[in-house]
Amino acid sequence: MSPFHLALQFFLQMAVILTVCHVVGVIGRRFLGQPQVVSEMIAGVLLGPSLFGLYLPEIQQALFPAETISIIYVVSQVGLVLYMFLVGLEFDINLIAKRASSAILVSLSGIVVPFTLGCFLALYLSQGTIFFTPGVTILEAMLFVGASMSITAFPMLARIIYENNLAGTRLGTLALAAGSIDDAAAWCVLAIVLASFSGDASIAYKAIGGGILFAVLMVTVGRRLLARAYAATLTEISSRQLTAILIVVMLSAWFTDSIGIYAVFGAFITGIAMPRGNFAKKLQGMLEPLVTNFLVPLFFVYSGLRTLINFIDTPYLWMVTGLVILLATLGKGVACWLAARLTGENNANAMTIGVLMNARGLMELIILNIGLDHKLITPVFFTIMVMMAIISTLAASPLFNWIFKHYQLGDGRLEGTSLEFDKVV
Repeated sequence: MSPFHLALQFFLQMAVILTVCHVVGVIGRRFLGQPQVVSEMIAGVLLGPSLFGLYLPEIQQALFPAETISIIYVVSQVGLVLYMFLVGLEFDINLIAKRASSAILVSLSGIVVPFTLGCFLALYLSQGTIFFTPGVTILEAMLFVGASMSITAFPMLARIIYENNLAGTRLGTLALAAGSIDDAAAWCVLAIVLASFSGDASIAYKAIGGGILFAVLMVTVGRRLLARAYAATLTEISSRQLTAILIVVMLSAWFTDSIGIYAVFGAFITGIAMPRGNFAKKLQGMLEPLVTNFLVPLFFVYSGLRTLINFIDTPYLWMVTGLVILLATLGKGVACWLAARLTGENNANAMTIGVLMNARGLMELIILNIGLDHKLITPVFFTIMVMMAIISTLAASPLFNWIFKHYQLGDGRLEGTSLEFDKVV
């Protein structure tokens, strides 16, 4: 297929993707109370071989020929990087200090318990080659599944918090801080797995050491330089300034991707380092509509094109799927709820934190795609884990809304609290 025909095909794909995501999004919001990001996850699976390809295989293959998949992947990565930059732009790192001890305890609980359960699950599933490829050792399988079970859908968690005006509250700050620590730890584990699988220990050293060094430099030196560069920007951001910002974001994404942490974390840390106030609001207003409505849906479709639910075609595989969902949801949700209770949160706040931390969504799909690309897991296990990610993420928003409505009093605070919805100052 020539470059001209590839571009022509991509335009048609984008039109179909955006239409399906919009329709599923409207249905999800109106009838299921789901945020747009969850609907896009479902839309991605619907457009893949699980539904569209099952009933209309010729049309699905004509719309998504193999030659175009790499284009969808590359553009989707740009969308992910810019989206995580926007998440970082809204994230106030200064608030973490006020909830540091609580966030660490919640995060550690949300990592250790599901990670341990994931290791035992991998040990149970490691016989044969149906779930892991032949070159994967038992230890590598245990570490990968543990990391996959531990990860949190940080972008979705942030979106739910901001959409419900919980940003800057004790509850919102605790959830965001715990989620960020949780995901950072999961990516470090993944770096160790990839280093072990490749037989090169330097991968882990580069990923963990380089990632820490990058984060420290960006939130200290980088933050001061960016603040000085954009100190005079009070009303509008010029085209030249926007270009410079995008260059910094892309270089940060390139660096963290090259050391093995993944591009989205470079973008997220860069967003944290950006100046706040009117500058951040203007920048967000310039980028967010295009990123969330046009670019991010591509990643969900890319993941959906690799998911075939028909792989789960025996009672045993359905049993494994149910076991994965049960261990993942109970392990993380209950652990985070209990840890939040131990830090002094009331039951309503603790349940909310457990629900939010249990959603996996976008970040789970990222780590699963990496596992599939590096041939750590088979398409069968990829599909099982995608189903777990969708179900755990689907449950987050309705459970959050139920808790919020059930415990909310007339003054807008959760029952039994006095400070949870007061802004941290």
